Amino acid sequence: MKYICTAIAYLNGPPHIGHALDYLLADLWARQQLALGEKVLFQTGTDEHGQKVAQKAKDLDLTPEKLTDQNSVLFKDLLTKMNVSDHRFVRTTSPDHKRRVAEIWQKLDQAGHIYKNTYSGWYCEGCEAFYTDSEVKESDGKCPIHHRPFTKVEEENYFLRLQTFLPDIKKALLKGSEMSVADALAGDNGDYIKILPDFRAKEILNLLEKAPDVSISRPKSQVSWGIPVPGDPDQTMYVWIDALSNYITGPDLEYPDHENPKAWPADVQVIGKDILRFHAVIWPAMLLGLGLKLPKVLLAHGHVSIDGEKMSKSLGNVVSPDQIIDKYGADAFRYYFARHIPTTDDGDFTWDKFNTAYNTELANDLGNLVSRVSNMCTKYFDGLIRPEQDKITDSSQATMNDLEFSTALDQIWERIRIQNRRIDAEKPWVLAKDDASLPQLNTLLTEIVSNIIQIASEIDPFLPETSAKIRAHFTPDGIKDKAPILFPKHD
Repeated sequence: MKYICTAIAYLNGPPHIGHALDYLLADLWARQQLALGEKVLFQTGTDEHGQKVAQKAKDLDLTPEKLTDQNSVLFKDLLTKMNVSDHRFVRTTSPDHKRRVAEIWQKLDQAGHIYKNTYSGWYCEGCEAFYTDSEVKESDGKCPIHHRPFTKVEEENYFLRLQTFLPDIKKALLKGSEMSVADALAGDNGDYIKILPDFRAKEILNLLEKAPDVSISRPKSQVSWGIPVPGDPDQTMYVWIDALSNYITGPDLEYPDHENPKAWPADVQVIGKDILRFHAVIWPAMLLGLGLKLPKVLLAHGHVSIDGEKMSKSLGNVVSPDQIIDKYGADAFRYYFARHIPTTDDGDFTWDKFNTAYNTELANDLGNLVSRVSNMCTKYFDGLIRPEQDKITDSSQATMNDLEFSTALDQIWERIRIQNRRIDAEKPWVLAKDDASLPQLNTLLTEIVSNIIQIASEIDPFLPETSAKIRAHFTPDGIKDKAPILFPKHD
């Protein structure tokens, strides 16, 4: 079984484009694997504990339970609206998760990997993370992600002996950096981690040089909304220990009920670049402490800006996935963010860019190709064009295997444009005027239809609704209905 999971969304607000990008990238790989005949476990969910959730609930005059119940539905609805394939959805407030996390804590504690000490240092409430003096100095005293001053904190916490695991984590990252994506996904030793993009592995290796033991609890007086530390109800389990464990406590894995979860290690974990440090340092340390294998690939995507600026409520430039999908449809949303946002780099969204991509690429390149070819098949041969599907090979498969989704879609789109250029060059309407040229015309349309069907198969992970419409229209027995309008033009 193949296992892919995304970072779980923090519930102090509604879904944003970053969450949708997590879901989309994971779904592209899941759908590709399903098409290859693999069984796939796709897991996502919501991270529901912590100080920010409790404060947001208080601001809204709600209980944390009520707020998380309300907001978790928004994320489930987005997954449905995006047409994400079959998946498991975990909530960190579920009784099963809380019980299993407490048992994971006890296993780490019994193995000697947890100790209690006084913490004095810097804390970012936005990240719900602690930072070292050197990190604070490098960022001029402000969190580089949230741009707020760090808070000086001194309190008694529990710590994970992170430094114990640093040599093995370093070894795993170095080994992964020397592997191809294909080799990383094919291996099963559990002693390496492949980070994409490659240069981010170097960033993490630099972090390891000065990584201290990490605080994994907060006093209940500071954070009461969370899982109590086993045996010490005055301490609340730190949100990252709680949240990171979801990858092995969720449905179908249920660790530690099952000591060796059948789907673990994860083949791919999709995360934003801002939380890579937790997934490439703290998470491997936890796994090593539990005696479990390491995830094979960490796919860290970039951020999406709005017209070149960071998305911000104060700037009034927040765009929600729902706004885009409601206007243009799920396939158009999936197309833009799969192709025009680089898979492992930052990208930009504007309504003008989206509308241009929709009209010129989806409506013109693909939609018009399907329409004009269908019309010619019907006009010249009563729709009786029987494609030869087995003659076409999938040229984008290797790129998909390397998790380079935006590049793969570029390659597919070039094939679409090749079909359009061929029609313009060979002029089927001219061939149709001469009876002697009808066999040549039949061969031409047969080849183009065959290519369109293969293209439909290749775009299936990206545009599943569109792919299904094309394949239902161009059948092995010919065309029976009027061509569907795949992408109606938008002003």
